Amino acid sequence: MVPYLDHYYTIFCPPGAIGYLILFQISAHEDPKFWYNMGQMNLTSPSQVKAWCIERQFHPNKILGQNFLVDRNIVEAIVDTGLSGAREDDIILEVGPGLGVLTEALLNRGRRVIAIEKDPYLAEGLASRVAETEEARARLVCIEGDALDILARDDEALRGAEIFVSNLPYQAGTRILLDLVETREMREMTVLLQKEVAERLAAPQGSRARSLAGVFAQLDYDVEIVRKVSASCFWPRPEIDSAVAKLTRHDRNADFGENERALFRRLVKTAFAHRRKQLASIFKNLVSSTKRPEALSIEEWKQLTKGLLNEDPRRLP
Repeated sequence: MVPYLDHYYTIFCPPGAIGYLILFQISAHEDPKFWYNMGQMNLTSPSQVKAWCIERQFHPNKILGQNFLVDRNIVEAIVDTGLSGAREDDIILEVGPGLGVLTEALLNRGRRVIAIEKDPYLAEGLASRVAETEEARARLVCIEGDALDILARDDEALRGAEIFVSNLPYQAGTRILLDLVETREMREMTVLLQKEVAERLAAPQGSRARSLAGVFAQLDYDVEIVRKVSASCFWPRPEIDSAVAKLTRHDRNADFGENERALFRRLVKTAFAHRRKQLASIFKNLVSSTKRPEALSIEEWKQLTKGLLNEDPRRLP
């Protein structure tokens, strides 16, 4: 533990004899769960999060999007938004809990949480980090694995979860969210993700930010940006800012059948791959519209889908 002595002095200890005594006692503990079991870990303290990583030689993985949220106000704002429409018996699904700052806040509100964590080290210790009592641990289920794989196989352990609250990993966050959007199983979803992605999800027709992801999401969800989040609220600090977005399921298109939905997704995906072109150019000899993909409303996309539903699939791009 001696090689880390200077790190602990800089991060934790005030000058003076008492500071040296505290430093010696903390650094002498070799049990990696000591701080959590003693209730001494503050998951929104950047200095303590850094020290936890240093002691365990844990390096946040950029590929896994391990930028830990360390701002208590943002944590509480996400949880407040995520639970605003939740019933008392709702199960909360979380993807990418990391150290568990959102998980802890949800458990502290008396909620049942299913957390999916890809990093085996973080998954193994999640309960000991965030649940101080047996009662709290009984309300937490942690599944180790890739969320995309788990969601794709319709895991029975996820049954019953209708509220989604997550700080989504940057790399796979959009794919995870769109997979959940397609199932339409989540009643409400509150997510922290890149600001640019949030703006695309919420963009109305005609907006330059309008995107494939936004059209897919808005078919079944009302999307709003709740607040923007500075990069300084994370450790390690990401290169871009983030935003909290809320998706609330609506039933305006409940009568849109599965065959229609499959064609809808195919048409939207094809169109946004050529977003600078007019629809008449993208869907030659099928559509006469001079509009570009971002100019269409959801209702217009539905009408286009229904108009082409009986076309020979070989004629469709």
